[in-house]
Amino acid sequence: MSFKIAIIGAGSVGFTKKLFTDILCVPEFRDIEFALTDINEHNLQMIKAILDKIVESNRLPTRVTATTSRREALTSARYIISCVRVGGLEAYADDIRIPLKYGIDQCVGDTICAGGILYGQRNIPVILDFCKDIREVAEPGAKFLNYANPMAMNTWAAIEYGKVDTVGLCHGVQHGAEQIADVLGAKSRSDLDYICSGINHQTWFIDLRLNGRKIGKDELVAAFEAHPVFSQQEKLRIDVLKRFGVYSTESNGHLSEYLPWYRKRPEEITRWIDMSDWIHGETGGYLRHSTETRNWFETEFPQFLASAEKPIDPSKRSNEHASHILEALETNRVYRGHFNVKNNGVITNLPADAIIESPGFVDRFGINMVSGITIPEACAATCIASINVQRMSVHAAISGDLDLLKLAVLHDPLVGAISTPEEVWQMVDEMVVAQAGWLPQYADAIPAAKERLAKSTVKTRDWAGAARRNVRSIDELRAEKAALKQAV
Repeated sequence: MSFKIAIIGAGSVGFTKKLFTDILCVPEFRDIEFALTDINEHNLQMIKAILDKIVESNRLPTRVTATTSRREALTSARYIISCVRVGGLEAYADDIRIPLKYGIDQCVGDTICAGGILYGQRNIPVILDFCKDIREVAEPGAKFLNYANPMAMNTWAAIEYGKVDTVGLCHGVQHGAEQIADVLGAKSRSDLDYICSGINHQTWFIDLRLNGRKIGKDELVAAFEAHPVFSQQEKLRIDVLKRFGVYSTESNGHLSEYLPWYRKRPEEITRWIDMSDWIHGETGGYLRHSTETRNWFETEFPQFLASAEKPIDPSKRSNEHASHILEALETNRVYRGHFNVKNNGVITNLPADAIIESPGFVDRFGINMVSGITIPEACAATCIASINVQRMSVHAAISGDLDLLKLAVLHDPLVGAISTPEEVWQMVDEMVVAQAGWLPQYADAIPAAKERLAKSTVKTRDWAGAARRNVRSIDELRAEKAALKQAV
């Protein structure tokens, strides 16, 4: 087979390498072309060097090109994968820093909450530019695979306004299933069967079978509470399981941001999180992790390049959906996964226009969703609260309506549990002014926002958050990695 895959935001080096090697685990795909594009020429050349080394070491006919011209990369592409982070770490730092001044403590801030909503405002205009190029220069009927957050908002905009065949992809379901298999003592992950349904980062394991035996709430709660690691790292998630009756796919830290109950007071935050790793609830944890990862890659690039000489091992193919979807579409080998698509009745008790995450099967005829699923009422209630915020956020990003953006932030569950309307109005003004360079749709509203900020009487505070850790130096990271290696 010979076709072209374009990867936008290919400078996300580690993830691009994973997708690349996964796809090349499919024997029929050895003769395809990967077109890499990124606005960062430096990162682009680093990832091209790594992928070229993989091709050379494995003696493959695969072609790898790299260009900062997105349109050139998309020309004649059959599949387009997006891994972009619009605004980079600079804008992301504001997504965390500014809400902290108003008492809003986020672990990740890339899905909803104040940070995730502003992230969507930066992303959506760019997503629509991608879609325009796809419609105009990609292969007719090209499929857009979106990995970028905020997943639901980006996918919503691409489908509803970009008019491109789009599916949103995440790995939360797979990671949650790995945990459940572990706590239940499964001999193999394949022993666990499950149905997850909901919205991205609020998807729920509504049916669990271990070797065909149905697993109920009480057994799952007992298994998690008895686990020496997860009982400490996933305290909030276990509490939600006890109350809702089903387990969430999302990590302790992520889930804590989407609900109005666990991060509303500093003493509550420290009660429910775990500081053994960023993903369990640390303030600004993913920002710290991302910063350290970028710094580590920059310093240790020769090590990454050397590791690219290893042969591709199909047995180590990851559970990221992209390669499996492409394999099913091109070879008709059926793949079952959980995908982000427009609802349209797939989940009976969520709105039709929402972007949901639910099971589907892929074959040569496309992605075929399992319809008629009803999720538990409590799960639907929390999902609908987020969907309403997502819908307003998408409409604000499309229209450049600053008042609608403020209303979206006001209705966010965690923001609403902490902040007054006056605080929200000022916080959004401050965020759009700080990020004006990435928010062209709000250009006309920025001068008035600056004037309001100059006259504001709403008090803020200089607060690092309830559980902040400093970014570690390269020497600290080296020492920690060496200690872990020695312990093993």
